This record gives sequence, structure tokens and C-alpha cells, in this order.
Amino acid sequence: MTSQSQVAYDVVALELPDAPSAPYARITLDAPRRRNALSLALLDELQAALDRAAHDDVRAVVLAASGTAFCSGADLTEALRDGMTVSARKLADVLRAILALPKPVVARVHGPVRAGGIGLVAACDIAISADQITYAFTEARLALAPAVISLAVLPRLTPRAASRTFLTGAPFTATEAADWGLVTRTVPLDGLDKEVTAVLAGLATGDPQGLAATKELLNADALARFDAHVDDAVTTSAKLFGSEPARAAIAKLLAH
Repeated sequence: MTSQSQVAYDVVALELPDAPSAPYARITLDAPRRRNALSLALLDELQAALDRAAHDDVRAVVLAASGTAFCSGADLTEALRDGMTVSARKLADVLRAILALPKPVVARVHGPVRAGGIGLVAACDIAISADQITYAFTEARLALAPAVISLAVLPRLTPRAASRTFLTGAPFTATEAADWGLVTRTVPLDGLDKEVTAVLAGLATGDPQGLAATKELLNADALARFDAHVDDAVTTSAKLFGSEPARAAIAKLLAH
């Protein structure tokens, strides 16, 4: 795929592919050795890429990832060292930016997604997932809670599914994620790009003003709830990550 324009970041790539019939920006989480963990650097660069995409002459944005995983969630090494006060706020800002972006955002989910990464998927307007991958909210197993990402996840996920997945931390399939409203559609991995391209072709038929106004309508309630609860969610996340039970659980996990 030839790129008309590319901004070089360390852990995120922003491209404007040659697709005149369906102009879009492609943002790729590009820290595969860290399984695209949500480090401060990745969150900063993702925010910058979203800000630019909002002002570029594109009809939509694709959020993708490199490597074997889509996103493993918080950078636990960084969290154990520095706490989560800053990272929790930055993650909240990124989720809100996706929800409020005046262009549709399409998640291309090719690999496993855990914890905070599910927040990114949930915030996107349309999520196309490979059918053989798994998802899991692993926070409770580490003496944590999916506080910040719940602001994006709970408007998508059915209440019963949220209770089961949040409390058990057990992996669930992409098919279950679709049945429960977390993703839009599942397809075989080798059909993922074809399905994303079809979605982009549909979005290309929309007028930019119409797309922006329709997205604003769709996300109005979610954004209102987000803004009402974000400060408490960030505080809760930082407090839990800083607690002794969580620090002990994270240290044990990282030691293996």
C-alpha cells in the first residue's frame, strides 16, 4: 500500500493510503515487542495522530495494530514504576477523542485484546474483528478494575456480559464479543482487510457533515456519561494501581 503522507512516530504510525474513492487515515499501534501496551509514549502519539486525523481531508479513520496482538492493555512495567495517575488520564483523553472525533473510526482487530485495549475497540464506531482471537478484562485478577475503559465499554456491552467478563477476567471469543455488542462483526483473519475496505466504501458515500452530525447523535449519551464520570474513574484507577495488593499482583505477573 503506497502512502501519500506518513508521520514518523516511535510507537504509532499515521498513514494516508492512496484510496481516492474512500479517503481515510490509518493509525497503527506499532510497539509489537510490547504487544502494543498502552505506555505513556503510545498514548501521547495516539492522541497526536487522532488530533491530526481530525483535521486531515479524510472521510474516516482506521485503528489497527502491528505484531501478534492488537493491544495488551496498560504497560504494567511502567505502571509499577511510575503509577497510573498520568496514564489513566491520558487513556481517558484518548478514548474521549475517539468517541468525539468528527469522523467515523473503524477498528481493525487482528489479534488478542486485553484490558485497556478493549477500551480502544469499544470507543470505535465500528469494530471488525478476526474470528479466532480472544478478549479479556484481566483487571480483577490483578486487584484492579476496568474503571476508565468502562466509560467506553459499558455503552456497548450488555449488562450481563459486562458482569461476567469484568468479574471473572476469563477470556471470551470474538463471536461472543459480537453477540454481546462489543464488536460489530467477526470475519476470518484472511478476510479482515476485505471487510474493513467494504466498511470504508460505505462510509465514503456519506457527506462529511452528515457523518459528523450522525456520529455526534450516536455518541451523545455515551459522551455525557463519560464527562460526568471520567474524573472519578481516573481517580479510582490511579488509587487501585497504587495499592499494595495490585502492586504485589503486578510484580508477581511481571516476574514470570
